Amino acid sequence: MASRKSLVDRAIRFECPERTPIVFWNCDQTEGDLLLYHLSRGVPGDGQARANVWDWSTNEWGYRLESMDDGTMGHPTQAVWPELPRADQVRVPALRAEERMAAVEEFIQLCEDRYRLASLDLSGFTIYTFLRGFENAMQDFLIAPELFGPLMDLIMDFECQLMTLAAQHGFHGIHFADDWATQSGLIISPAMWRSLFKPRYQRQFDHAHRLGLDVWYHCCGNLTDIAEDFHEIGVDVLNISQPNVVDLQAVSGRLRGRQCFMMPISYQTVSIAGTPADILAEAQRMYQLLATPRGGFIGYVEEYGCMGMSAENYRACGEAFRRLNVNMLQDER
Repeated sequence: MASRKSLVDRAIRFECPERTPIVFWNCDQTEGDLLLYHLSRGVPGDGQARANVWDWSTNEWGYRLESMDDGTMGHPTQAVWPELPRADQVRVPALRAEERMAAVEEFIQLCEDRYRLASLDLSGFTIYTFLRGFENAMQDFLIAPELFGPLMDLIMDFECQLMTLAAQHGFHGIHFADDWATQSGLIISPAMWRSLFKPRYQRQFDHAHRLGLDVWYHCCGNLTDIAEDFHEIGVDVLNISQPNVVDLQAVSGRLRGRQCFMMPISYQTVSIAGTPADILAEAQRMYQLLATPRGGFIGYVEEYGCMGMSAENYRACGEAFRRLNVNMLQDER
C-alpha cells in the first residue's frame, strides 16, 4: 500500500497513483492525504466574536480583515498604506522562526504518512492590495511603477524567506493563495500581468524548486487566459478554485497531461444547489477533462456551510472524489 504522500507525489508527477488523492481543506483534514500548516502570523480566523462582528487579528503586515459572523474570511476595512511609501520606509515583518514553527513537531506527528503542505495563506499581489487598498493598487501599476515594483518585491522576498524556513522543517510543498480574476476574466490585461508579475512569480517558484518544494497555486475567478503561464513558470499543482467560471475545455486542450490540477466541486453552484448525484457527475466531468491515466488530478473538499452547502453535500463531495478511477478515462497512447 502506497503512503498517502506517495499518492500525492505520483499524481503531481504523472507516475500512476493507485487512486485519486483528496485534500480536505478547512475541516476534517485527517480524512485526506495532505495536511496544511499555516506560516503567516495573524491569519484570518484568529479573531474573537464581538457584538456579532468578527474582529480578526491583525496580520503581521498590518492589515486587518473584518466580517459579519457569517463564516466568511472577511475583507480589509482600510488601507495600511493609504499613501504610497518608498520601499525603505516599509517595515518588513520579522521572521520569528521559533514562534512561527513552534507547532511543527506536533504537526508532523499528526501527518503520519501524509503530504506536508506549508501555506503562505494569502500571498503576493493579494497582500499588496490589502496594504494599499484595491483601487490604489490598480493605479500604482500605471501611475507609479517605480515605487510599486520595489514594494511588491519586498512582499515576495519575505515569502521566499518563509519558503526557506518551511524547507528546513521538512515540508514537501508551499501553497500560494493569490486571486487574479473576476468571474468573467482577469482584473488586469494578460499583457500587463506577464510584464509585471510573471517574472516575479517565476523567481519565487524557482526558489521553491531549488529548496525541493512543490509549488501549489490557488486562484479564484476566470484565469483561463493565464493558466498556461502558471504552468510555464513552474506551478506543480494549480488550484482552479471556481471551475464553474473557467473554460475547462480550453484549459484541458492546453494543459491536460502536463499540469496537475486540484479541483473542487463548485461551491457557488453544484455543491450548493445540486444533489449528491449531480456532485458525482461534476467530479467525473472534471476528471475526464483534466486527469490522465497517469495522474494529474487531486480532489479538493471544502466545507461551505456559509454559502448554503448542506452536510449531505459536503460528504458527497468527498465521496465523489473517492469514486474516481482511471477506468473512466481513455488510455493515452
